[in-house]
Amino acid sequence: MGKQKSSKKDLKPEDFNTGKKPVWCSGCGNFGILMAIRQAFADLGLNKEEIVIISGIGCSDKYHQYIDTYGFESIHGRILPVAMGIKLANHNLKLIAIGGDGDGYGIGMGHFVHAMRRNINITYIVCNNQIYGLTTGQASPTSDKGLITKSTPFGNLEEPVNPISLAIVSGATYVARGFAGDVNHLKKLIIAGIKHNGFSLVDVFQPCVTFNHVNTYDWFNKKVYKLENNKDKHDTKNKDAALKKAMENKKLPIGVFYKKKKITYEEEVEQIKKKPLIKQDISNIRINKLMNEFI
Repeated sequence: MGKQKSSKKDLKPEDFNTGKKPVWCSGCGNFGILMAIRQAFADLGLNKEEIVIISGIGCSDKYHQYIDTYGFESIHGRILPVAMGIKLANHNLKLIAIGGDGDGYGIGMGHFVHAMRRNINITYIVCNNQIYGLTTGQASPTSDKGLITKSTPFGNLEEPVNPISLAIVSGATYVARGFAGDVNHLKKLIIAGIKHNGFSLVDVFQPCVTFNHVNTYDWFNKKVYKLENNKDKHDTKNKDAALKKAMENKKLPIGVFYKKKKITYEEEVEQIKKKPLIKQDISNIRINKLMNEFI
């Protein structure tokens, strides 16, 4: 992926197509997210060689196969540790982590919180379909309380995780939510997230047309509204206001909830201030003495 040199001025969304046919169900919300990401890369004028997409396991973790950039497929719930490692090795790269709600808010929850408090410069797109789609329809961490699924035949007993409020209080410096049914709006959120210097969360309402028959396109179209279009203009610098918006459930706001300027983790690492680790000369380094101390 990303093997040939690309020209910034010539790139179009379709230039990021690998030619592989997505295996998602017809109508899956992942198609809208895929379109938004390709459009965002083209609008930003990014070279393919400067982008790395890190994915994990699940329906929504196949993006690196369908977007012509560098990519790495990690194991379930470990997207962010891999992304952080790549970022510290070469902080000049644009790191886009993409996974599902089960991957990020379930098994990967610990990594999610720690990556945000470190404020490492990564854009994390979570395809939130409120169900485990790949394993055919079990309740996920964001499933609504009372939802009947294969794993909760008498209704889900658990309150859902609120990723937006969690991100705000955990240290993320760009917190946004989009909807797979509004590609243009989602594209703008992704662009802003990539441009932001710090940890960026873009949580995406992503309908699962096969296993989640409650949170459908029609359901979201009736529920969502854009923060920037609201008559009471939302202040993205106000954490209390952002948390209040994050807790709304009768209507569901999409857009930028919170944004803050803050020094990033990698900006404080002395070893990479002059140049990336990947470009540093280590030919004269001998580790035999150090290794002998442990033998």
